[in-house]
Amino acid sequence: MTALPILYSFRRCPYAMRARMAVAVSAVQVELREIVLRDKPSEMLEASPKGTVPVLVLPDGRVLDESLDIMRWALVQSDSLGWLAHDDPNLVLATDGPFKIALDRYKYPHRYDLNDGTAHRDAALAHLGDLNDLLSAALYLGGAQPAFTDIAIFPFVRQFAATDAIWFAALPLPALQSWLSALVSSDLFASIMARYPQWKVGDAPVRFP
Repeated sequence: MTALPILYSFRRCPYAMRARMAVAVSAVQVELREIVLRDKPSEMLEASPKGTVPVLVLPDGRVLDESLDIMRWALVQSDSLGWLAHDDPNLVLATDGPFKIALDRYKYPHRYDLNDGTAHRDAALAHLGDLNDLLSAALYLGGAQPAFTDIAIFPFVRQFAATDAIWFAALPLPALQSWLSALVSSDLFASIMARYPQWKVGDAPVRFP
């Protein structure tokens, strides 16, 4: 049997979510290893000492431990929906950089010795407003259907929205809210959020998707 690529993942991690979505839509099969962050397997740490997920270990020994690289790898193998045709690196970088920094301080102010995260919440709103403006012209950033940029960004917007769902729902960002709702309720997202037990050495391989 040909060895499958091994994907170390954690269900709730937004970086791992976007990697799993790209792998799922590509239909390139991998062996999924669900980890627990407080109990990281030595096999994953040997492959990627930085200890973050996702990590993809290819049969030839190459290791990809950046989620965007894993997304692009999967879609280069198979991109029947044309996701790579809309890969906006600047928009993704703005989300992964300043927006994510503000999001972390809004969601976890105690980690940064802050009394609350309100100022950072408000700073993140500028980026959400830009996204809302873009989405006012089309259902998705990729046009009529979601594409690479949508999937790369949306897990972090989802995380922001869930921090205070009632407050977020009252924001005057209807296009962004509709976009987020459509992606969260999609069959694709449901499929990649299935629960798996923590991987242990000796477990039978879990094939994904």
